[in-house]
Amino acid sequence: MRTFVFLAATGLLFSLSLERGQAADPAPAATEARLPAIVVTETMKRHLTERVLATGTIRAVEELYVAPEVDGLQVQSLLADVGDHVTAGQVLATLNGDSLKLQKAQLLANKARAEASLTQGRIQLTDAEASALEAERQLKRGQALVTGGTISTSQLQQQETSAINARNRVETARQAIAIAEAELKAVDSQIDDIDLKLARTEVKAPYGGVVTARNARIGAIATGAGQPLFTLIREGQLELVADVSETDIAKMKTGQRADVTIPGRLEPLTGHIRLISPAIDQTTRLGAVHVELDDDGVARQGMYGSASIAVSAVDGLALPLSAVNTGKHGASVRVVRDGVVHQVTVKTGIEENGFLEIAEGLQAGDMVVAKAGAFVRDGDRIRPVREDVTASN
Repeated sequence: MRTFVFLAATGLLFSLSLERGQAADPAPAATEARLPAIVVTETMKRHLTERVLATGTIRAVEELYVAPEVDGLQVQSLLADVGDHVTAGQVLATLNGDSLKLQKAQLLANKARAEASLTQGRIQLTDAEASALEAERQLKRGQALVTGGTISTSQLQQQETSAINARNRVETARQAIAIAEAELKAVDSQIDDIDLKLARTEVKAPYGGVVTARNARIGAIATGAGQPLFTLIREGQLELVADVSETDIAKMKTGQRADVTIPGRLEPLTGHIRLISPAIDQTTRLGAVHVELDDDGVARQGMYGSASIAVSAVDGLALPLSAVNTGKHGASVRVVRDGVVHQVTVKTGIEENGFLEIAEGLQAGDMVVAKAGAFVRDGDRIRPVREDVTASN
């Protein structure tokens, strides 16, 4: 009887030991199942562009003011209006030149008189030169005869006086011709001036562009001292003039690409930085940046606009912003290796579209806790769950 009890007890213990052994086998899986499931993301290479946002007003790159070149004439006709695209040399308006034509007619009459005086003076010079030659011959003949006693000394003196007077008449005639020629040149100059004024009665565009204002009125007296007759945007070129902080302006260079958004248009306009102000306002700490627009057919002068300016670009490692913890001691991430969390300090760079460049501290393929605010600490064991970030890019 004792032997049977012993054997039964032994069998029971053996059976319990088998059950315990079978239960011990799945212990690791149960332990892993009890670990917290944490979403992780992979450190991958991305192309990131650093952008600076700026807002401002659309203005003309160069604004032209067309004023009359002849004052005091009445506006006769207007050949251009606001919004017209004009070419260089195109006539925008005409001025009444009747008074100039009358002045030219009077000057032409004066010219005719001056030419007649010049012709008369030349004839007189010819006569005076002939008389002077004859007087010189008479003087030489008298000088030869006075030695032989044929003529008296007083007669010779009379011939000398006649020769001197003849030479004086020649000189007077030459001076009269010079005066007549000068008067003729003056009249010609006055006529040229009138011709120039008559040509300028056609008010022309100095360059091609778009008319933005027309102050000229038919019948009004045109004057250069008042408002310009027309205002043009040279070649229709527009730009966004935006104020940028002194920190951001230091990153900018002329020629950098910009996307400009204006009211009423979903697609941004393309442009580039044309000019960067060399001075910063000491009160606002802002500087002006001029972004010239490539497409000037849509934007209008005076519009509000915002620009996204690409200041730098890099192909480097990146993580979602949510995976990076930033504090007063710098940036850090929680790297997961073999299921264990390790806090790693990193150096960050460009931020774009929800991703942040990791310049130092990680390698491609490193798995990082996707949420920096997750309740895990350095050294914690977790069950990593991979997140596919490519779908969100």
